Amino acid sequence: MPKIKLPTSSPHIDMTPMVDLFSLLLTFFMLTTSFKPTEVAVIDTPASISEKQAPDNNIMTISISKVNKLYFNIDNGIDTSRHYRIETLKKMGEYYKIVFTPKELAKFEKLSGFGFPIQAMKAWINAADQKARDEIQATLEKDKKDGIPIDSTDNQFSNWILFARTANPDLQVAIKADLETEYEIVKKVLDILQEKQVNKFNLVTNMEKVEVKMEDIK
Repeated sequence: MPKIKLPTSSPHIDMTPMVDLFSLLLTFFMLTTSFKPTEVAVIDTPASISEKQAPDNNIMTISISKVNKLYFNIDNGIDTSRHYRIETLKKMGEYYKIVFTPKELAKFEKLSGFGFPIQAMKAWINAADQKARDEIQATLEKDKKDGIPIDSTDNQFSNWILFARTANPDLQVAIKADLETEYEIVKKVLDILQEKQVNKFNLVTNMEKVEVKMEDIK
């Protein structure tokens, strides 16, 4: 008597739940990932053997180029609903009698660091894209009008620090100076920070270990 051959069927895996899970994960990473902001200036930082890392938020970054120009940036802190960047720019606008529209304030909140007088801020904010903003910065550099003013007649740098810390008292300071930055400008920055009751700060380095030999010590 012949054997009864049962019908065979290939195994079937329902991939629908996997696709749904992938879509959820992709959406999550897109909404939560924060991209590194564009560097406002190319700065060759000194080496260090320290492994301490600067905080990820509540940070005020002061960059000093090799030609002693100052650049400034602050973040929105842990609680982005507090809109610290907007509040800081509002105070600067009131002080220098420059009116920023709600649209300009909202746009500024999402931008990176900058290095020019407050008078050029509206043009920079309203530029079509990052390339146009870079062109504005390059034009100011060409005309030698770049950098946050720090002179005694119009110390905008001091005001940025004051209003930023008024908006967010928890701000920590990170100083990122170039290897070729002159000591005098660094000292001036530190003096202004102390005037504003900022006595603790982080120095940004490239984390490259440097071996110091006895013959190098004089």
